[in-house]
Amino acid sequence: MSAPVVGDPLQRETQIGPMASAIHRDRVQAYIAKGKGEARLVAGGGKVDRERGWFVQPTVFADVDNGATVACEEIFGQVLSVIRYNDEDEAVRIANESEYGLGGTIWSTDRAHAVELARRIETGTLGINGYMPDLNAPFGGIKASGLGRELGPESVVAYQRYKSIYQLR
Repeated sequence: MSAPVVGDPLQRETQIGPMASAIHRDRVQAYIAKGKGEARLVAGGGKVDRERGWFVQPTVFADVDNGATVACEEIFGQVLSVIRYNDEDEAVRIANESEYGLGGTIWSTDRAHAVELARRIETGTLGINGYMPDLNAPFGGIKASGLGRELGPESVVAYQRYKSIYQLR
């Protein structure tokens, strides 16, 4: 398996672009440093030396406990934590233990079963065999991953103001 192409997001071959800022990159790097003490680093973990931009190598941790920082915090960087489970019920329990619920994915050859499983996972969005949000559908998290929705007709609710007027006779 080859490493993902890290580079200029305007280039067609690029699969991983830069962080939004040096502060963002340093924050992701701090999570990676913490993860090195919590789990087994399998791939990545360093900065990418480029003339322009704030890049982080795609990073994978294995043997991760669900209570580890790299498993239970929203890193917003290319860091993957692999957590073992014995059956689907345990996998759903592990996923739902998170205080966050922005998004996730399920990978399966049985799409109908994956949809059933997706209904059990507490998250605002969920992709099956990939993740590509639809601009016409609402997007947003649940739990500590935010309030409200963006995109889709549901996003208009944030701009609506309701008023109740009571007229007594």
